[in-house]
Amino acid sequence: MKLESLAGGRWFRFALLVVLCASIGCRGPEDEEVETESVVSVVAEAARVGTVRAVIHATGLVSPAPGAELIVTAPEAGRIVEMPKAEGDRVRSGDVLVRFEIPSLAAEAERSRAAVRAAEARAQIAETAHGRAQELFDRGVAARREVEDADRELSEARAALEQARAGFEASQTLASRATVHATFDGIVARRTHNPGDLVEASAGDPVLRVIDPGRLEVQASVPIADLSRIVIGARAHITVASDAEPLALQVVSRPAAVEPGTAAAPVRLAFVASTQLAAGTPVQVDIDAEEHAGVVLVPAAAVLYEGGEASVFIAAGDKAQRRIVQTGLSDASFVELRSGVLAGELVITRGQNGLPDGASIALGETTPARDTAPAGE
Repeated sequence: MKLESLAGGRWFRFALLVVLCASIGCRGPEDEEVETESVVSVVAEAARVGTVRAVIHATGLVSPAPGAELIVTAPEAGRIVEMPKAEGDRVRSGDVLVRFEIPSLAAEAERSRAAVRAAEARAQIAETAHGRAQELFDRGVAARREVEDADRELSEARAALEQARAGFEASQTLASRATVHATFDGIVARRTHNPGDLVEASAGDPVLRVIDPGRLEVQASVPIADLSRIVIGARAHITVASDAEPLALQVVSRPAAVEPGTAAAPVRLAFVASTQLAAGTPVQVDIDAEEHAGVVLVPAAAVLYEGGEASVFIAAGDKAQRRIVQTGLSDASFVELRSGVLAGELVITRGQNGLPDGASIALGETTPARDTAPAGE
């Protein structure tokens, strides 16, 4: 009886399982979904053969050229008595800029003048005595020794007179420094004192600064490592505003020696044409350096840099192929490739960031190869 009960229970559970399976449907494992690879739209441009010139970037300052700046300081401690030109005024060569009252110079000039008068009197007396001694000697009244003494005194008196006159001229030259005249046509760039001010004879206490705005140049601070790449006469330019034409420059000098321990050295560049830039304006300078002709060039946007390694993606049919490349010179638009890419191969210039090697691509715009130099050559 108990055995039949157990058998009946098992049969009931089996029947229940069959019913449940029929009601919800028994299915095997679902099929795995397979993702299809997405196609990336890219823009490519053909590598070309052309010319590239390296550019050295430096910071600079618009400054007066040599001889186009006059900084007025007092020759000796004194007082300003006249200063007719205001800041921003134009001046002509020869105009009075500053007149100083310097007691020490005036006193020295008066002493020198007095010394000349005394020397002139002595010379006149010596000439008279010499004439009298010679006359007496000719008459046989005076001895030859008296004539010789008169000759010596006359010579010494004349020498003293020349010395006094030289001292007087020197004092006059010093006294003339109390009045400063403009040495060229220009404009007053800075005025730091007014009439009545007491000033010191020091470069740290300038009175007036005059510059010639028609003779300006750029003093560029070039890294020491790049100095050897710069040659006299090299072209350069600065860009003042994004919508303005670059201003052309030319290298006119480079330092023959540099200070030990410095990171940069000054290079002077002259404006090819006149400029409206003000002295003291900071600028960014691009200086042309070495040039490579007949090399493979690709747009700068095509080259990717990661971990010190440069690479590009080639559009090989409908696939992107990553190439390790060796770069050479570069400018704002192009990069020289020394290896890894041949002229005419399509390099991807847009859409390659994050692209895996061998990815499927769809080409958008393409630019054919041209055996020409980059724009501006």
